[in-house]
Amino acid sequence: MGTRIKLDVIAAAAHVSTPTVSKVLNGRPDVAPRTRRHIENVLKELGYTHRPPRPRRVGLIDLIFNDLSPWSTAIVRGAEEASLAARTRLAVSVIPDEAAVERWLSSVDRSRTDGVVLVTADLSPSHRERLAELQAPIVLVDPVTDPVADLPSIGAGNWAGAAAATDHLIALGHRRIATITGRLTALCSHQRLDGYRAALARAGLPIDPALIAEGDFAYESAHASAIAMLRLPDPPTAIFAACDQQAMGVYEAARRLGLRIPDDLSVVGFDDIPTAAWMSPPLTTVRQPLAEMAALAVRTVLSPHPTPSHRRTELPTELVIRASTVPPRRA
Repeated sequence: MGTRIKLDVIAAAAHVSTPTVSKVLNGRPDVAPRTRRHIENVLKELGYTHRPPRPRRVGLIDLIFNDLSPWSTAIVRGAEEASLAARTRLAVSVIPDEAAVERWLSSVDRSRTDGVVLVTADLSPSHRERLAELQAPIVLVDPVTDPVADLPSIGAGNWAGAAAATDHLIALGHRRIATITGRLTALCSHQRLDGYRAALARAGLPIDPALIAEGDFAYESAHASAIAMLRLPDPPTAIFAACDQQAMGVYEAARRLGLRIPDDLSVVGFDDIPTAAWMSPPLTTVRQPLAEMAALAVRTVLSPHPTPSHRRTELPTELVIRASTVPPRRA
């Protein structure tokens, strides 16, 4: 009887029917998003706290990118393998701007989902609130900024990978080592830059601002930065690029200036996309466990005992040494 009275009170305060309140309290999906938000606000005002049961699975996981890049294939492959193992379908969406985010949120409100894996996401507070209304687990893969406290995230050991790449060049005898970063609005770019700096500092080598260029993970910007660096009076003998696409830009810059890789310039990338092994010469790079990161994210959202929300999981990277790095002709 007490529960019935409480439902009536909530329904009266929200100006909705008692069955509608019951649906919200029990996590039923057949309530309009705006109505659900209104009732939940009334519940808060009345001091009524509840934890609705997780809705029954619908057999669908959403994998969301804000952009597609050469390493997206590995992410999709890893997520698909984990989804197939769980007998769950995978829906892949690309939402590059605010309007696309709103369209996707509206569509998923209607269709429901068992979990959302967000790749390289930079979520606004309003979008985090909207995602929370889905009442489905959410995991971030390689978040752009420091992950928010209430969402688990999965990434790679960016700092360690960059330090290993720089250590490798130092061990070969390079002393003028440049780097082309990714966008410095991205968390991974700061981590890789910090790893590069730490390796130089450990070796007692100076950190020359002229040998640090900010890129944007793209071929074109890396090509322009490499041209400028290689035309310096005292140019670098090695360049660490923050991704393999940027390393391709460095290759072309060296070719245009009549330099040979690795004889005149050693190059290291990051990611180990498939084309890295096909470049001429094959590229030394840091392998990110992209497929493993995506598979872990899918298993996390489907787990009956999800990863604690405050936890960030980092998988180790691996330096893959190929033919683009050799000792310098000049130290």
